[in-house]
Amino acid sequence: MPGLLKTDLPKLSIQPGQLYLARRPMILQTILGSCVSATFWSARLGAGALCHGILPRCPPGTGPEEGRRYVDFAIRYLAQRFDAMGASRQELEIKLFGGADVLPVSSSRVGRPTVGAQNCRVAQETLEALGFSVLASDLGGTRGRTIHFHTGTGEVLAQRLTRLCIPPGTESRLLQSASTTESTSTTKHRL
Repeated sequence: MPGLLKTDLPKLSIQPGQLYLARRPMILQTILGSCVSATFWSARLGAGALCHGILPRCPPGTGPEEGRRYVDFAIRYLAQRFDAMGASRQELEIKLFGGADVLPVSSSRVGRPTVGAQNCRVAQETLEALGFSVLASDLGGTRGRTIHFHTGTGEVLAQRLTRLCIPPGTESRLLQSASTTESTSTTKHRL
């Protein structure tokens, strides 16, 4: 595991709503809460990609730049890019991450799927509809994750962040101060 983080390869941070396809070895990294990331990797092509979808379904008529914010659009977009490079569905390794419920669910939303749960479901449905098999996943739960994806090997290091205890009604104050809060405790596993 330490080898993935301690490398001289270039690193690129993928922000929410972004995606990137690399044709050379590098580390693509992102931080996920309710968002979902899919990694695509082809050993034969030496290419890897990561998307960071914020919301589940892309509204009709949405353009490509805005569409990348949506889980279904981003996955279809990357599938089309790999199709154009000559990759078959069977050779691509697909891994899914994220979709956590990091904020408390209000009593008015009990029984309705959260954004994280919807993102997970749409990612799985979209990949299945496109004929992909998911090799590995770390989805759901209540803890966010950091993802480090080595585009040269297909290896992914997923680290779960510490769960924050948030009293009901304080979500907006938490979001305002999130940029100054740092989590130091993580659970690591390699996929």
